[in-house]
Amino acid sequence: MNMQVSDILRLKGNALYTIAPEAGLMQAAHVMAGQDIGSLVVMSRGRLAGILTFREIIRAAAQAGGSLNAITVRGAMDPRPLVCTPETDMDKVRRMMLDRHARYSPVMDGDDLMGVISFYDVAKAVVDSQNFENRMLKAYIRDWPEEK
Repeated sequence: MNMQVSDILRLKGNALYTIAPEAGLMQAAHVMAGQDIGSLVVMSRGRLAGILTFREIIRAAAQAGGSLNAITVRGAMDPRPLVCTPETDMDKVRRMMLDRHARYSPVMDGDDLMGVISFYDVAKAVVDSQNFENRMLKAYIRDWPEEK
């Protein structure tokens, strides 16, 4: 059974946290801290404009001497995030995230944002899937018919 991104979104729920590129970086940091999330999808006029993660915020803070007040989301975001679709295969997403060192990936269905998956979500799905397969194999072995 091949898992797809839609399987993760179904388990995870579909809370969407977005921000406009014109917003201040400090506002974005407050939203991320308040919601305990590691990324915000940047949307402009209903279209994907980029992604902002804690990595970009830390980089911007370091470059600005610690002050985020004068920086906009656009000034810090990654304008070319790794994007997947609900139909993307889990193995492909895992490889893409590893290749790009991406911790978060917006899930887009055409121009519609469906959610965001994290590397943690992908790893958890793989482990849960393996645990399920292990339980099924053990049940199968327990029920193995005896030779006559």
